[in-house]
Amino acid sequence: MNRMSPLNTSDATAVIRESIAQIVPDADFTRVEPDDKFRDVLELDSLDFLTLVELLSERTGVRIGEEDYPELTTLADAARFLVDRTAMDP
Repeated sequence: MNRMSPLNTSDATAVIRESIAQIVPDADFTRVEPDDKFRDVLELDSLDFLTLVELLSERTGVRIGEEDYPELTTLADAARFLVDRTAMDP
């Protein structure tokens, strides 16, 4: 996939939420604060998380390796990661 245009924090958060909603259609984002570990709050298991990584990569064109997983712990961290990665030169 081609790299997406640079994202701002709002757009990155929307992509993350939409991707999680594909995996957990009844995800209650009112329970998730920006610095909460969303995997715990939304009860995402390991396979759900890997599916999320794949969706984020497909939707943004950002390569997300296993070494990047710690950056995808909270909504704020994940959004920051996507903003930074989409801002990089291809």
